[in-house]
Amino acid sequence: MAIVQDWKIRAAQAVCHETGRSFVDGEVFLTCLFEDSDSDGFVRRDYSLKAWESVQSSLAPAPYSFWKSTFRISEPVETAKSSITETPVEDLLRRFIEEDSPATEKARYILVLMLERGKILRQVDSRNIGERNLIFYEHSKTGDVFIVTDPGLKLSEVEDVQREVIELISEGDKKSSTESAKQGVMEPSESDPSDDKEKSQQEGDQATETEDQAVTHSGEETTDAIGSDPSI
Repeated sequence: MAIVQDWKIRAAQAVCHETGRSFVDGEVFLTCLFEDSDSDGFVRRDYSLKAWESVQSSLAPAPYSFWKSTFRISEPVETAKSSITETPVEDLLRRFIEEDSPATEKARYILVLMLERGKILRQVDSRNIGERNLIFYEHSKTGDVFIVTDPGLKLSEVEDVQREVIELISEGDKKSSTESAKQGVMEPSESDPSDDKEKSQQEGDQATETEDQAVTHSGEETTDAIGSDPSI
């Protein structure tokens, strides 16, 4: 099989492929990736443990890769934080995988290592296809499978690729901040000039009335306050 696509994300199914039963929170199941000749990639099928026992020996072809996963509905315990916020890192990785450009192959590898360090992704398998080494990762929250190629980075290349990735993440953060700021700016509302005139007149009347009340009652309030305060 000559796999040429690198490598669309395989989303969790949440149901057993054999029985159609939905998994329950905390249930352990089997995630299987099968070679797909139509797309030169992989298809994903998830099996309950009971269904897996009954179909494992009869599957043809056998799965290219499989591992145990745990289905989670509720949010898992907060994972360790990496030095860089995981959201823009993950967003960038997803975008690069969907775009599938050879120019981002090294950056993708660095991004998955960052997410693995932050315990957002966990490596579940690795396989060789010809001269390429595919690494399979599972998302700790969603169960999505990410497949990337190990580009065989040399030590002299790592620092440059890391710098490039950090710059891309920073650019994404600045763009998001700019868009949020634009959305937060309210357009000035149009008003009837006659309404403004009436509003100004009302405010002036209220201000005059307030001043009159202050002058009329100021002496009485001061006297009452001093006479009623036991501390004086």
